[in-house]
Amino acid sequence: MFAPDTLATDVRAGDIAARVDGFAWQRVANELDQQGAAALKQLLTASECETLASMYSQDACFRSRVVMARHGFGQGEYRYFRYPLPSLIAELREAVYARLVPLANHWHEAMGLDVRFPDHHAAFIARCHGAGQTKPTPLLLRYEAGDYNCLHQDLYGEHVFPLQLVLLLSRPGRDFDGG
Repeated sequence: MFAPDTLATDVRAGDIAARVDGFAWQRVANELDQQGAAALKQLLTASECETLASMYSQDACFRSRVVMARHGFGQGEYRYFRYPLPSLIAELREAVYARLVPLANHWHEAMGLDVRFPDHHAAFIARCHGAGQTKPTPLLLRYEAGDYNCLHQDLYGEHVFPLQLVLLLSRPGRDFDGG
């Protein structure tokens, strides 16, 4: 079994932040503004993807399981990680948040929304915890042949960051076919 704080031992301290910093963030912001999505290709190594995917069967890493069909979300299931988050997930959240917070604040300003997000992820988490939102929200999805995910939002409390990072852990054409 994986201990959540020892996940992805091939990740050196600061390596994730350096990889995140290596992306052309103005391009990413432009794509998000124009298309609503942007790709960060090869953010994780194949080994890191395999390690994360293999965690799905490790009950100790998760706080709950959602069967999507029960809620009209599609076919398949997902599990919410518990604290402490795996180090790889925690480092990704912090590094990517720092790069996306200026865009999130810009969007809120453009929409006339008063809420602004703090510069550091820890301050945002403290804000959430102060409002009673104490459960971690990173999750791991598992799809079998024929499964799918309908458009939906998983909202937990009043404090919601408007952008999400989605990691494809499987290789299209090798691990699965389809969209």
